[in-house]
Amino acid sequence: MTPLTTLSDDERLFFDTVSGFANERLAPKVAAMDAASALDPSILPGLFELGVMGIETPSRFGGAESSFFNAVLAVQALARVDPAVAVLVDVQNTLVNNAILRWGSDAQKERYLPKLASEWVGSYALSEAGSGSDAFALKTRAERNGDHWVLNGQKLWITNAGESSLFVVFANADPSQGYKGITAFLVERGFPGFSVGKREHKLGIRASSTCELVLDDCEVPSDNVLGELGRGYKIAILTLNEGRIGIGAQMLGLAEGALGHALAHVQQRKQFGKTLIEFQAVEFQLARIAMEIEAAKLLVYNAARLKDAGADFVREAAMAKLYASEVAERAASQAIDLLGGVGFTQEFPVEKLYRDAKIGKIYEGTSNMQLQTIARSLTGK
Repeated sequence: MTPLTTLSDDERLFFDTVSGFANERLAPKVAAMDAASALDPSILPGLFELGVMGIETPSRFGGAESSFFNAVLAVQALARVDPAVAVLVDVQNTLVNNAILRWGSDAQKERYLPKLASEWVGSYALSEAGSGSDAFALKTRAERNGDHWVLNGQKLWITNAGESSLFVVFANADPSQGYKGITAFLVERGFPGFSVGKREHKLGIRASSTCELVLDDCEVPSDNVLGELGRGYKIAILTLNEGRIGIGAQMLGLAEGALGHALAHVQQRKQFGKTLIEFQAVEFQLARIAMEIEAAKLLVYNAARLKDAGADFVREAAMAKLYASEVAERAASQAIDLLGGVGFTQEFPVEKLYRDAKIGKIYEGTSNMQLQTIARSLTGK
């Protein structure tokens, strides 16, 4: 029986190619980007050239026409070096591109997918000040006005907003219907009444922009409704289920990166006349983290394989995100412990990975929401 974590030759080549990019072109810039809380301008063109901004997008639209699994591999490979860049690629593929591929009209696909594969970054705008885990409590409104819609409201914590040219924005077009009035719109950065507001200053993934969006009588053409009117809640639920696998991959890659730094250190650092790796206590700590990383990988890969096979994966996606985020936090913390004092400084990357890990338990569904999903799959509620 082939192990679940075994990659095909093509998958291995793809993973190694993305890893090579991350090590050669991304790694030298990570510390500076984190300090500046900004993406280096050279990174985006490199990601488009690499072909990881439209992984599942058909070739006729300029994409790689590959699998969801490969999108997960790209996120994992990038997160080993910088989870901030990994989440940019994750949101682009698992949320924005997938939403358009699944629910977009032919005209919308023709207009936006080639740009998203070659030059445009995308964002997914669901959250608001009073609408986090309770996503359907959103207050942004959409009103019909002739041949366009007018959107009013504010969105918060929108990943990639600083770089994005296209936003999947959720607004309620019929509040009398409750969550069944929620509709998804494709909003371009240049549309009248749309602006990107303040940028959040964050604990981790600092190079990833997280901003407020302001919709002040924002005019959106009727042709830019994504899917059906009043079906935005379905788009949100189903897309985020897929996105959680991507976050699991991000946290998996982060944990692998932390373990790699710890291993490199303990094999050269000497205390009491021996390298740290010669102490059984250190070996056992590393062994436990390696075991947990392998378990997280099994969960993430399994969920991604199920998604590609067209099978139900909702519970598995929740398990993958929940467990991988816990493992990432433990692995990064353990790496700091093993590096000792230098691990607590910014001269070594493990303190950044520790800061980056925390978001894994929060965005695209908190750990409690994942537990609820898993529990309901067991009880049938």
